[in-house]
Amino acid sequence: MARKIDFIGLFHATAVLIVAGFVGGCSSFNHDWEAALQKPVPRSELQGPWQGMWHSDANGHQGKLRCIITKKENGAYRARFHARYGKVLGFSYAVILRAQPVTDGFIFNGQANLGLLAGGFYYYDGHADETNLFSNYSCKYDHGTFEMKRP
Repeated sequence: MARKIDFIGLFHATAVLIVAGFVGGCSSFNHDWEAALQKPVPRSELQGPWQGMWHSDANGHQGKLRCIITKKENGAYRARFHARYGKVLGFSYAVILRAQPVTDGFIFNGQANLGLLAGGFYYYDGHADETNLFSNYSCKYDHGTFEMKRP
């Protein structure tokens, strides 16, 4: 006798796992965000907390955006983003950025694979000064901008 697959149960279980992943990532990011806000911000550096908005030029969607940048070695930085889509959905991910100092701050670029459901590989390039960070982003299905300031 063939087994019948419970697609509705499978869908609900998958949805619960996805939501749990978003919530867990969000709470970890929020904890690290609060800790980053307590540290003095090195104004002449790229590292530290940033906040602002993202905007899709492809479809007009937009939302709040926070980022914690930590300095690695050899001009590399780890940028942890937490993006908000609508009022409910949040998404966290990390990107390794290659940065170079310039006269008025930094220029940077990087890429990250956010997975097939999120659009695959995203590419970033931008610049930052002591108080403002601007970046373009693009992937196969989307492109737009990040605009952030120091909190």
